[in-house]
Amino acid sequence: MRLQHGKDTQEVTDMQDIPETKTANEHPQTVQSVEPTSTSLPALMPRVVIVGAGFGGLNAAKALGDAPVQVTVIDRNNHHLFQPLLYQVATAVLSPADVSAPIRNVLSKQKNTEVLMSEVTGVDVENQRVLMKDREVPYDYLILATGARDSYFGHNDWAQFAPGLKSITQATGIRRKILLAFEVAEKEPDSEKRRALLTFVMVGAGPTGVEMSGAIGGLAHKTLIDDFRHINPKEARIVLVEALPRILPAFDEGLANKARQALNRLGVEVRTSSPVEAIDSEGVVVAGERIAAKTVIWTAGVAASPAGQWLGTETDRAGRVKVGSDVSVPDHPNIFVIGDTSSFTQDGKPLPGVAQVAMQQGNFVASLIAARAAGKPHPQTFR
Repeated sequence: MRLQHGKDTQEVTDMQDIPETKTANEHPQTVQSVEPTSTSLPALMPRVVIVGAGFGGLNAAKALGDAPVQVTVIDRNNHHLFQPLLYQVATAVLSPADVSAPIRNVLSKQKNTEVLMSEVTGVDVENQRVLMKDREVPYDYLILATGARDSYFGHNDWAQFAPGLKSITQATGIRRKILLAFEVAEKEPDSEKRRALLTFVMVGAGPTGVEMSGAIGGLAHKTLIDDFRHINPKEARIVLVEALPRILPAFDEGLANKARQALNRLGVEVRTSSPVEAIDSEGVVVAGERIAAKTVIWTAGVAASPAGQWLGTETDRAGRVKVGSDVSVPDHPNIFVIGDTSSFTQDGKPLPGVAQVAMQQGNFVASLIAARAAGKPHPQTFR
């Protein structure tokens, strides 16, 4: 089962290990400054630094290909990830190569663009420099498109038992865990242990949780049905847990009801109004009931990257930077925050964290910067 949605995500490995923010005063004195070389564009051309090559960041970089600017794209990985299809990697439908592409290859024909594989640790707003572990990059314009990470609502110890689905590394790890569960169950004589091995719990019934539980249902009820001799894959218990009264709370209720019916046909047990109270190596506790499960997958909340901390600006409860009508940071008209990292309100409602919004914001910011660099007028409001 697949819903049309997407996430702008820069992080394609587990973002829980993001280092603490460093201020300019805390940054090592031995850093190298990455300045234009003799083969770079003229020094007078504005330098645009884009942090994050997810949907928003990559779209902004591509849109600036013909602009009179010098572009530097910084990402901690060397590939762009099509995150909406990660659940298919996690259920052995697609390979990692099907959902990723080398950033350098995507931007290879843009002579005004360079790509740096590095991890950003902060931003020196006063001196207009992006800080990394061992170097820094100056900017005239800065676009932060650093995506989101898993949020365990204050229970970070759950992460070791319930991995999220934000990166290729996580997806392949989940795939291995799911397939091994069937293999181990095939030779497990103890019925209780076998049931725990064949119980899969998804925590959070947003798009990822719905798609993931549906994909495991398809795996158990169709793909693997004839492959085992001592177990019946159709007996796998797939549980989708949601604390709110219904699944897909951000979607139309009619669509959510159809999705629930489709999940039921695949043998998925949907439990709404059922908050998770504990997760450990033996399973989960849901609304006071323990469910023994060897595979638990976190598909619930997300939190923004540390961009708000880097900038020292106002954020919402999820850590997203509150931006103005042109997606810029208040009091910093040359710094833009887009995608899941930003909190943008339109017509009184916050825009959802989906790929389409991030891509449109990336295009808008690129056109605004290009117009400023060329001395041309530009609409100052993103819609």
